[in-house]
Amino acid sequence: MTTTTTTTTRPPAPSIAQSTWLVAEREITVRLRSKAFLISTGILLLLVLASIVIGGFAAQNAASEKTPVAVVGTAGDAIPSGAALDITEASSVDEASELVRDGTVDAAIVPDSSTPLGVGIIADTSAPSGLIGQLSISPPVTLLDENATNPLITYFVALGFGLVFFMSAMTFGSVIAQNVVEEKQTRVVEILMSAIPVHALMAGKVLGNSILAFGQIAVIAALSIIGLTITGQTDLLSGLGTPIIWFVAFFAIGFVLLAALFAATGSMVSRMEDIGSTTTPVTMMIMLPYFAVIFFNENPTVMAIMSYVPFSAPVGMPVRLFLGTAAWWEPILSLVILALTTVACIWVGSRIYQNSLLKMGARVKWGEALKS
Repeated sequence: MTTTTTTTTRPPAPSIAQSTWLVAEREITVRLRSKAFLISTGILLLLVLASIVIGGFAAQNAASEKTPVAVVGTAGDAIPSGAALDITEASSVDEASELVRDGTVDAAIVPDSSTPLGVGIIADTSAPSGLIGQLSISPPVTLLDENATNPLITYFVALGFGLVFFMSAMTFGSVIAQNVVEEKQTRVVEILMSAIPVHALMAGKVLGNSILAFGQIAVIAALSIIGLTITGQTDLLSGLGTPIIWFVAFFAIGFVLLAALFAATGSMVSRMEDIGSTTTPVTMMIMLPYFAVIFFNENPTVMAIMSYVPFSAPVGMPVRLFLGTAAWWEPILSLVILALTTVACIWVGSRIYQNSLLKMGARVKWGEALKS
């Protein structure tokens, strides 16, 4: 009697890269199937689109209103009848310039013998939209402050960068931390660790959520560019083009830093009720740039510091680029600092994650989580 022995060959274990991508793919699939994620993303896109449309309508309404101007002497002859201008008579060019400086009028139409037209316009930071088109001639424009940017526009641009960074980082970061805690509670993490290395598990979570966050930011950037173009806000678009590109680049790296820290701090607890005790420092790092741009967007010193601090650089540097206060090499240097900091945080976060993932019960202390 002959006995046949069947040998079963086990499939080879997946490599680190394969394991990382398997986890990342799972994270992406779960998020895209989540109604909460889809609804929150839709709301964020609607807010961006609504702000662009409202800004376009506000600009059109401002253009249709009468523009307050000061007129000196014979310069009023250049104003055709029926022009949408609220005219204030000034006795001299100096008086008209002072009215422009203190905001009484938006611009001044003054005699200018140095030009063939004999008329010139004096404005503060930029000539009012539509003013030159209402005149019977096109006079030269003199700006009292050529380098200044409209404070209201600066505020909304800074607020926009800060709000998008805050909402995206908080949304995806909190999801990462909650998932880690949920896997610890249900003991799923023990099954995953038997098949996948710990650092590949963390890397997959960070990679998957980073791809989703980066994709969301890219869609917002594209929607902003399209919306500004359709609503005719080309002047604002020309100033925002480069800052938006840099914002996407800074966010792509900065979010990896935050995602690694959220995963690490989430692994230090084993109950959802305790998650805030460890993730609060990371949350504060996200809230810092959001509130800083609200209160200090007109402070060049604070904005310069923010543009080099890794946790606020994704907001601070694009705002400075929009204002034109950053040299060409500054965003490059800031991005290098952010990348190096991200590598360091990934290394620290990986150690915390590996040392804390299987520890149940009380919150893991920082010293214990960081030890070799």
